[in-house]
Amino acid sequence: MKNKTKSEIGARALGKNIRASAVKIRRITDRIRGCSYGEALVLPESMPYKKCYLISQLILSAAANANTNFGLNKSDLFISEARVESSAYLKRFRPRAQGRGYPIKKPTRKVTIKSNSNFVGEIEG
Repeated sequence: MKNKTKSEIGARALGKNIRASAVKIRRITDRIRGCSYGEALVLPESMPYKKCYLISQLILSAAANANTNFGLNKSDLFISEARVESSAYLKRFRPRAQGRGYPIKKPTRKVTIKSNSNFVGEIEG
């Protein structure tokens, strides 16, 4: 049975059509999942990967959404979910022999960062 006095409130940030391998993004998101907001901002800065800047921007966006939409303090937030999913392919064609075309599929990814804040209080409704 669910506890009626405890609730999770949070916000998310979504990055769409990111041109990077899922493995390369997941090695960053696996490290920040479950961390507090302050720690999640510092961790990507110390990593030597190019996509760390993008993940940092998504963390900042999720915290700003939680602050603006729900009035939560950024110091109370933690990263509850960091997910990388596959998205649409960019389709390009390369010329080949005898006038044929060879398709090139350039994969894109969708990254979702959710930040939650646990608080104890009475739920109305």
